[in-house]
Amino acid sequence: MKIGVISDTHDLLRPQAVAALRGVDHILHAGDICGPAVLRGLGEIARLDAVRGNNDRGAWAADLQTSVAVEFDAITVYMLHDLSELDIDPAVAGFHIVISGHSHRPLIESRNGVLYLNPGSAGPRRFTLPIAIGLLDINGDQIHAELKILEV
Repeated sequence: MKIGVISDTHDLLRPQAVAALRGVDHILHAGDICGPAVLRGLGEIARLDAVRGNNDRGAWAADLQTSVAVEFDAITVYMLHDLSELDIDPAVAGFHIVISGHSHRPLIESRNGVLYLNPGSAGPRRFTLPIAIGLLDINGDQIHAELKILEV
């Protein structure tokens, strides 16, 4: 199963991000969406789960949760916007992957047997940080994660 991971679009759904996500089975958006058009556009590509970020306000964002748990094959994923607000021990809770956004810094690292993925920002450029998304390939209990820097 191929999972596209995107965050911090800030009301900008870049054509490069859409192209990079084509063909995925599921999309996870880690918050700071900033408008319903982004959700509609991503929802046209694949099934979508999203969390509310600190900039997601208004009636359109009222139904978004601050965190979600999603399961793909034997892999469980915990997603929230700001990693500093993580209030569980993911390893103890049985999560294999934690997805977050907020920092705009792409990151893949393993901590205590848990994969942490921040896809970076696919929205407006912030400072000199790259425009990026994440991709997960999940096959049973096997996980392959990568970051894709978008040419913009």
